[in-house]
Amino acid sequence: MRQALIVWGGWEGHEPEAGARVVKAMLEEEGFAVRVENTTAAFADPAIADLSLIVPIYTMSKLTRAEEANLTEAVENGVGLGGYHGGMGDAFRESTNYQFMCGGQWVAHPGNIIDYRVNIVRRDDPIMQGIEDFPYRSEQYYMHVDPSNEVLATTTFSGDHAPWIDGVVMPVVWKRQHGKGRVFYSSLGHVASEFQVPQMRTILRRGLVWAAR
Repeated sequence: MRQALIVWGGWEGHEPEAGARVVKAMLEEEGFAVRVENTTAAFADPAIADLSLIVPIYTMSKLTRAEEANLTEAVENGVGLGGYHGGMGDAFRESTNYQFMCGGQWVAHPGNIIDYRVNIVRRDDPIMQGIEDFPYRSEQYYMHVDPSNEVLATTTFSGDHAPWIDGVVMPVVWKRQHGKGRVFYSSLGHVASEFQVPQMRTILRRGLVWAAR
């Protein structure tokens, strides 16, 4: 049986504990044995090297050097990493090694909670199979992203809230390699209620399963 670790915490506005419960149930339905922790100390445990998947749900906060080194080494050696929104994409702002692994970092969400559209750009990818472009209401994440990411979905900024980014096309969902490990990220999911959006939930579920070794 594949083993997964969810580590939640950080800024409570992203409802990390509730999100962790939803993700745990999703992974258990996919046949994973899931361990849940709520401290970054879990990342320093040498045993994570034997996992199939790690899911950080930990907005902002800090990693110690030992936690950062053990986590990134585990992924480089083949452990999968997957996550969503600020729980993975706005975690550990001071850790550039973590950001290098994830393939991006949140920097803004102009207008805060707004209506926008998610555009599927890789309809042939199994993660996106059967999913069409869809409307979404949440924070529209503006991110600094790695050009080596394999982008699966994007969004286009209107400029209504920041005129200088009018027309900017921004990745929303991507996958990548980091060493031997697979990495998956979706910027959707500001609060736990967004798991009720079928496309958001399906994309994340498939992405996490893809990332797991």
